[in-house]
Amino acid sequence: MLRPKLPTMPQPTGIVTPPAVIEPTTITPGTPTAPAAPAPVPASSRPTIQLTPGTALALVGGGTAVVLVVGAVLVSMLLAVAITGASVAVCAVVLRSLLASGNRRR
Repeated sequence: MLRPKLPTMPQPTGIVTPPAVIEPTTITPGTPTAPAAPAPVPASSRPTIQLTPGTALALVGGGTAVVLVVGAVLVSMLLAVAITGASVAVCAVVLRSLLASGNRRR
């Protein structure tokens, strides 16, 4: 009654094709060819980026600002979770105290 019933595998119907026979191939050694000379690299039409001390300083300042903003957001989220957890714990202690005092009075 509680034993699972295993399904039976269905039998194939219709024409069944036999598996294909794969014949091994032979490798014939060829004459070695000389490697082709590398093609010259065309000049890029895009301008190259040149970092001056001013742009490097701006990049460092921008990166620092991003790190500080993301850090402040993460710390504030952690603080919000901690405050929520503490308030839930205080509520649980107060409810437990109220329920315990209610049972003592009866």
